[in-house]
Amino acid sequence: MIMVQRQFTGRHAALIFVSAFAIIIGVNLLLAFSAIKTFPGLEVKNSYVASQEFDDRRAAQTALGWTVKANHAGGLLVLSITDEMGKPVEVTALDAVLGRPTHVKDDMHPAFQFDGTAYVAPVELSDGNWNIRMKALAADGTEFMQRVVLHVKR
Repeated sequence: MIMVQRQFTGRHAALIFVSAFAIIIGVNLLLAFSAIKTFPGLEVKNSYVASQEFDDRRAAQTALGWTVKANHAGGLLVLSITDEMGKPVEVTALDAVLGRPTHVKDDMHPAFQFDGTAYVAPVELSDGNWNIRMKALAADGTEFMQRVVLHVKR
């Protein structure tokens, strides 16, 4: 059996070099497209204006003294809003988006109804982390916005 030895040439080195960079660039492009595809979009239209109004909105919201908690059991999503005394708060308007923290594919708008103590909506949720991005309007016209983290475990 005769063995033929091949020489490692500049062409081989160039092919290895180009192949390695092609793999790196390909993986980077795949990850970038995946990240863009799951990005929900802008939070505010103008970040400068939002930053200038932030302290005033936070002070007004803190002055309300509300505490918000969420719970899910038996197919019911319960969002309780209480005042400083621990009494339930019925808001003028409530808009809430329930979804996963990482993507918008599972986002939904639960049909919350005030039952005298909390806001309740029939929703079936799978295990894991969920976020409720809520906006509520107080009786005095103050807008209250909060992201409530909900951990569902059966």
